[in-house]
Amino acid sequence: MTTLTKQPDSASERSRGRSNRQTRKQGPGNRSLTSRLGDLKIALFFIFPAVIGFVAFFLIPTIRGIYLSFTEYSILGEPTWIGVKNYTAIFADELFWNAMGVTLQYVGLNIGFQTVIALGLALLMHRVAKSTWIRGALLLPFLVANVIVALLWFWMLDYQLGIVNEIMSWVGLPRVAFFGSEQWAIPTIAFVNVWRHMGYTALLIFAGLQAIPNHLYEVANLDGASPARTFWSVTMPLLRPVLVLVLVVTVIGSFQVFDTVAVTTNGGPVNASRVIQMYIYQKAFGESDFGYASALSVILFVILALVAFVQMKFLKGNESDLD
Repeated sequence: MTTLTKQPDSASERSRGRSNRQTRKQGPGNRSLTSRLGDLKIALFFIFPAVIGFVAFFLIPTIRGIYLSFTEYSILGEPTWIGVKNYTAIFADELFWNAMGVTLQYVGLNIGFQTVIALGLALLMHRVAKSTWIRGALLLPFLVANVIVALLWFWMLDYQLGIVNEIMSWVGLPRVAFFGSEQWAIPTIAFVNVWRHMGYTALLIFAGLQAIPNHLYEVANLDGASPARTFWSVTMPLLRPVLVLVLVVTVIGSFQVFDTVAVTTNGGPVNASRVIQMYIYQKAFGESDFGYASALSVILFVILALVAFVQMKFLKGNESDLD
């Protein structure tokens, strides 16, 4: 008996076989160059608007600001190259050092109180307050414009008509010139900004707490660790990357405080609240010395870059004990 072998009887079947073999050879990991180039074009299409914004509103102004810092320039004339004279003048400028001292005082108060209060609020949200409404309410002050917040507290803390001083008078306490006193100006501004930003900072820390596995707390509880010991031995080490991020963001933001000072004290009384950003603004738009103001801005930029680098390097913000 003769055995017959079935052969492909049409060109379509042979073509289909070759197509299947090519598909198996390419596989999902061997995409064609044309396909990858197509994906790159799509990605560049979506990235392009952000690149335009970055170049137009950050890169070009930064380069021009660095150039102007080496010039003598007012808005009425052309920049005149003077080399490093602006920078040498800065180090002999007593008002600059006063502004840096005031800024450091504000940063210390703002960061210290804001971080501690935000950490406490985050722990309460994590362990006690499970309601989404409460978490949302903590974020409400951050959603209000900073100028409006400053005006609100400026009226509430007014020496003559402010409700805070009225309540203090009712209970027998002396009135306090919160924004008009050299002693109280910076602490009051720090308090206003702590009140506005602590909810946002607390939510950042709360997100970090959510990432800590619950079984670690269960193990600590089985070992008989007290809540305080659990906090210092489990929570804080695992929360370090988030806390470093919070510190970097809040420190940079604190060095750039301006609007609250501009609305409430305008740098007074007697330069007691003239922070570095206010000093830069007054030099540029009050005295039309844009070259010197640009040099001050470059110095501030370098300081912030160094502070962020030191924080990330020595606090090991890019490492986690969960790894």
